[in-house]
Amino acid sequence: MNCLVYFIHAALHCCIVGYGQQVWPEPYKRLDRRPDVDPYCQALYPFCPSGDPDGRMPVMRDSDIISVFRLQTPVWEFKYGDTLGKFHVMHDAVGFGSARTGRNFTLEWYELFQLGNCTFPHERASVSAPFWCNQGAACCYDGIDDVHWKQNGTLEKIGEISGEMFNEMARWVQEDNETGVYYETWTVKSDPGANSTTWFESYDCSQFVHRTYKTLLHMGAELSSQAPTYYTKIYLYSGEPLYLGDKSIFQQSSTKDLATDIKKFYHSFRSHQSVVEMIESLLEAFEKMVLEKTFYFYYNSEYWKLPMKYPYIKITYEEIPLP
Repeated sequence: MNCLVYFIHAALHCCIVGYGQQVWPEPYKRLDRRPDVDPYCQALYPFCPSGDPDGRMPVMRDSDIISVFRLQTPVWEFKYGDTLGKFHVMHDAVGFGSARTGRNFTLEWYELFQLGNCTFPHERASVSAPFWCNQGAACCYDGIDDVHWKQNGTLEKIGEISGEMFNEMARWVQEDNETGVYYETWTVKSDPGANSTTWFESYDCSQFVHRTYKTLLHMGAELSSQAPTYYTKIYLYSGEPLYLGDKSIFQQSSTKDLATDIKKFYHSFRSHQSVVEMIESLLEAFEKMVLEKTFYFYYNSEYWKLPMKYPYIKITYEEIPLP
């Protein structure tokens, strides 16, 4: 019976997407406006503490010359130094410098409530479905912290733009920030090969940086780097994903077993676990992903079942040239 329910869900989804033809990668859904944040979602470290949390940027004179900088540093470098850098887990941003005023600015896009909250949900007794705190947003603030970016990462000038172009880009940042709100950690592919199929694209800091570069190039900017540009990617590998449904899964008696299995899967990744609980959870996750070859994936506020394949999960630091 459960297999029949899954099949019906998948068939209906395919019909809606394109008369039975699923488009891959699954398009990232943009919203008309950024939704309000539920007060339940709390950040360990405040989002954009010294800048504009809505991504608003200063207005430049059209005749100004603005330097553009490529910025990269290990994730949580401010707390752990180069520890995550040794595993090539890096954070990306863009810097700008005004020739007229001498002022510098940093523009980055990251999680409102840290990476763990964007990757796995919370369990709330009052809510039947897993509860997600997975918004990300742009943050612009004064200055470029040379030590922060240079010491264990990259600070490189890659071009110049006019003040007029900067202002046009700033308007694009506002629109992008208002409509693309959900952080997506994983890139899901069929295999590690060059001709693999991408099922889902990530939506993270590096993707924002690339969208910014592309926007500037469309405006006529010329950007170039003296060194290869590498970015962190976190991959899941699976066969073709099976669409399951949205949060209504957790409200219908016909999908009760599926709802229970999804919540059990995410329970292994809950926060605030003891050392013993973490070991138990890792074993449970290994059993589900490697032995049962199942990963329940959340994307566009919908759930998918990934039939996992070797090597299952991989963090890479791969060269992606400037657009």
